Amino acid sequence: MPAPSALRLRIFDGTRQPFAAPAKFLITITDGNQTQHIRQYYPQNDITFSLPFFDNFGDDYTVIVWAEGYRQAGFTPVKLSNTYTKELDIMLVSTDPGFSFVNARFPAASARYPFIAAAADNPTGEARYDNIVEKERPLACLLNLCEAMSQINLSQGTPLDYIKEMRWDGDFAPVQDRFFAWCDVALINQVRIAAATGNFAVENNPGLFHPGATSSWKQIQFGEANVQLTFHENDKTVINGVSCVLVEPDIDYYQDLAAHAIFEVIPNAVTHSLTDPVQVYVLRWIAGRTAGIPEFAPLYTIT
Repeated sequence: MPAPSALRLRIFDGTRQPFAAPAKFLITITDGNQTQHIRQYYPQNDITFSLPFFDNFGDDYTVIVWAEGYRQAGFTPVKLSNTYTKELDIMLVSTDPGFSFVNARFPAASARYPFIAAAADNPTGEARYDNIVEKERPLACLLNLCEAMSQINLSQGTPLDYIKEMRWDGDFAPVQDRFFAWCDVALINQVRIAAATGNFAVENNPGLFHPGATSSWKQIQFGEANVQLTFHENDKTVINGVSCVLVEPDIDYYQDLAAHAIFEVIPNAVTHSLTDPVQVYVLRWIAGRTAGIPEFAPLYTIT
């Protein structure tokens, strides 16, 4: 029999800090053959498991963590090996989460993301920003998207470098699953380059999920919580001499379009709900930790 594989599991809370112990975590671990190896409660955090090694698809494990009063979370596939210890970080947030925007007030947010304050004097900019602070979830969505876009390296800069001015008016006001902004038209070519190098994939028929859209691409770096950039090229303006079009950033739970439609778009349509920024926060944080990139750390935390 080959040597076993090792999995080190660490559990964090919505403040991005290790979950306080003692706790009562229900941990379920299933291999790629759908054989369950672990399903029991653990009072401690930071646990290393010894698990069978198959040297095939059986090593694509699924790990699920639950605690009373918290949302279940997990990750798949967790590719294990018998030559090193695989580390997996999972985040649990309350079933009734709250938000801490202490570090996300207007001066800090507008300094980091100038397009938030564009085209308004300081009192007006702060007033319209404070309006979404009170609504909470639209602000959480905005900060999720800004942080995620800051981690997308295009051939020249990040998407944030091309966003000039946020839309706050009428149907374009920020909501809990997207916002609209004027961006330098050059961003479209930058995303096309990213797609050609395998970092984005084109979304066909973008108007199906985004009325009025003319083109759309989705980041494919992660299995979950990728940024989608949708362009409305018939909506145009000029800002400080720069030709701009309307961009609509959002984050989907799932990379696969069928899964996105079945598990996200259709249920949202039936229940008249929108993509939950709390779930996006959790999925994107876990995906980033698993991929080994800088931590997903928007200006707010979940309490």
